[in-house]
Amino acid sequence: MVYTLSRKIKKVPETSRYQETFGLNLEGMRYISEKRFMLSEFKLPLEAALLNQYADRNPKGLYQPIDYILQDGGKRLRPILVLMGSQFFSGDYKRALSAAKAVEIFHNFTLLHDDIMDDAPLRRGRQTVHEKWNTNTAILSGDAMLILAYQQLEVYEPQLQVELFRLFSKTALEVCEGQQWDVEFEQRTDVTIPEYLQMITYKTAVLVACALKMGALIGGASATQAQLLYDFGLHLGVAFQIQDDYLDAFGNPETFGKQVGGDIIENKKTYLYLLAKQSDNQTLVEELEQLFSRQPENSLEKIARVKQIFHDTTAAARTQEAIEMYTNRALATIEQLEISEDFQQVLRAFALNLMQRES
Repeated sequence: MVYTLSRKIKKVPETSRYQETFGLNLEGMRYISEKRFMLSEFKLPLEAALLNQYADRNPKGLYQPIDYILQDGGKRLRPILVLMGSQFFSGDYKRALSAAKAVEIFHNFTLLHDDIMDDAPLRRGRQTVHEKWNTNTAILSGDAMLILAYQQLEVYEPQLQVELFRLFSKTALEVCEGQQWDVEFEQRTDVTIPEYLQMITYKTAVLVACALKMGALIGGASATQAQLLYDFGLHLGVAFQIQDDYLDAFGNPETFGKQVGGDIIENKKTYLYLLAKQSDNQTLVEELEQLFSRQPENSLEKIARVKQIFHDTTAAARTQEAIEMYTNRALATIEQLEISEDFQQVLRAFALNLMQRES
């Protein structure tokens, strides 16, 4: 399915609290719909640039797995943000296509290695690379993808290239640090909320922010303006990940796309869990810790009880407040961006669309 702002926005109910809180009224939403600022306008040329570019390269055992994982599709959110960033400041997204490819190749490199670490059999309904080939092939193809991502940036002029390489390297290392913290947190019982927020910032949000900033730099934005767009992406990325924690527990099973309560079953220390542990009700805290120390045969009972504890400790309500707070922080940067009102509305609509998701 091709995702478009206009298609998704039309489904938003008129009473949405997100519209009221985030400052995008119905008139603004209809404006976006009428302008038909469609993500497909970016996605189609991006797909053409990405797909089959490595299918004929040798050795096949190295490049076919790369082509395979890039064929997986998905929303292509991060590379589209690169193109959007360039469009906002220059009116030309095509110059940013190579950088968009770099971001998408890197993102899929991280997924390939994540699947190995998690021993995941499937990714987006298809066999993972290490299952379809083998672990050694997946590791080597992943290593090659990281190098190929950097090669995409070689097309830019020297001064811009240095800026892009510096930002990309910083982000890549932060993503690795975030992944390692996530692994370590599985074995720790003393994880704090600041630590958790830093982990999700590095593991998820920094690449979203990097994508937008790279596009802005390619589009000729000043350092200050590029940083503002980075901040927008960083705050929105944190809101997105906290919302993912919330939806895993309280999402609609018909639209969530995976088992609701999966994090509870796996005893993951999510934002909800950490907030609940701060409760003054020690009886509930101790019960929660006990529930997260075992794997009962009836996981449905465990999920139901943990969700009730999240409500009773106000963790559920406070998580929704945190989602709103970080989204508001993202949207507060828009007024400072020296881009047209049209593009400011696009960013508001993009944020609203992202935070209205049910999956």
